[in-house]
Amino acid sequence: MKRCLLLALFLLMAAPIQADVYRWEDPEGKVHYSDQPPPPTARRIERRRVADIAADPSMPYVLQEAMKNNPVTLFVYDCGDGCSKAQALLSKRGVPHTTRDPLDPAAREELKKLTGGEEIAPVLQVGRRVLRGFEEGQWNAALDGAGYPTTALIKLPLRSAAPPPAQPEVQAEPEEAAGETPEVSEAPVEQ
Repeated sequence: MKRCLLLALFLLMAAPIQADVYRWEDPEGKVHYSDQPPPPTARRIERRRVADIAADPSMPYVLQEAMKNNPVTLFVYDCGDGCSKAQALLSKRGVPHTTRDPLDPAAREELKKLTGGEEIAPVLQVGRRVLRGFEEGQWNAALDGAGYPTTALIKLPLRSAAPPPAQPEVQAEPEEAAGETPEVSEAPVEQ
């Protein structure tokens, strides 16, 4: 029986995408698995289509299933230690995810709907579960429950949430003529 199960698993793994796998019993009652149609003497024939193989064969199956059943979205920007730790955790665990910047108006509205109007970061959405603020134990429990491996199976780059804002160009003042003292005015500094 174990051999039949191993053979079936092997055939399923080796079968090309969209292939058919047949299961049948021969006249002596032995169970067979094949990607070829069974002989006319076969009985209890089952035909199954192998179509559940994801499009990216380089992605481990466990990640493909977790992503399909419980996709991960991280709402984060350059908000300090919590946001940095949130990104580092997902990267360390190798969790493929979508990063949304709450400073973007569309992402902000989506975040408000998820959190009941709160504008907080970081926020992790794992499937239907929404976690506000970074708490490593809760985040790990949510990812574990969603089927994500505890150690990275693929390497993800640690990325920043949003590119730094562009610095305004400062134009150099023309040099003052020799001997002239430039006028200096003091204005209150806003904080």
